[in-house]
Amino acid sequence: MQLSEIWIYPVKSLGGIALKEARVTVRGLENDRRWLLVDKNGLFLTQREHPELALFQPEIDAEFLKISHKGKQSEALKVSVAMDYLEQKSKVKVQIWEDEVAVYEVSTEANIWFSERLGFEAQLVYMPEESHRKVDPDYAVSADNETAFSDGFPFLLIGQSSLDDLNSRLKNPVPIRCFRPNFVFSGGKAYQEETWREFTIGNLPFYGVKPCSRCIMTTVNPELGAFAGKEPLYTLSKYKKVGNKVLFGQNIITQQQGNVAVGDLVTVQKSI
Repeated sequence: MQLSEIWIYPVKSLGGIALKEARVTVRGLENDRRWLLVDKNGLFLTQREHPELALFQPEIDAEFLKISHKGKQSEALKVSVAMDYLEQKSKVKVQIWEDEVAVYEVSTEANIWFSERLGFEAQLVYMPEESHRKVDPDYAVSADNETAFSDGFPFLLIGQSSLDDLNSRLKNPVPIRCFRPNFVFSGGKAYQEETWREFTIGNLPFYGVKPCSRCIMTTVNPELGAFAGKEPLYTLSKYKKVGNKVLFGQNIITQQQGNVAVGDLVTVQKSI
């Protein structure tokens, strides 16, 4: 089996970026979901309530985060990613799920840019290194396991065979980006990633801790920024439902830093 795709989502719930290689940290891939949009009350925003967020497409390099809008031919937003710039900004607290997190406000310009395009007041914030969000202790490998602004875990892994099997059941196949993985691998059997407990990507060890429960976000058409009906969630619910959860993909954790690249071997050491 081989790593076939690497994805990051610099701003939670906005578009993703496909990479050929990436830096792995214990809280996720470098620059993955370190930025977040919140409303005027500091509550996090996602495509669950605002599917139009899918129309915002980020780009990132060593100096700037740039965000454009697929449907509005206006000037893109460009903000510095330099820490000496961010550290000059005001620190505020925001709410994501049950967690209150101390963050930097990125800029007034960014807030105005997003607010104008969304039609309501929004703020762009950044999670600094000194802020922490622990993963669910029921699934942690160690007490210090953490994530950034992902829903609950630092990485999501999906097998291409799993997507292929799902698409064979759908009238209209869906792209992998509907499921927002960090890692996609080729080879192996459909859904086998949900049984993995210990495995490596290249030389880096990872731990499979919990199959990913899926929500209405999977039904957003990423090109239109709108809900597109009940699929693929409806079909998944027919054969991938456990209790009241619909499962697809595996949440994973690492306790080491390093690098991964497309083409790296994926090797399983322990599964259930």
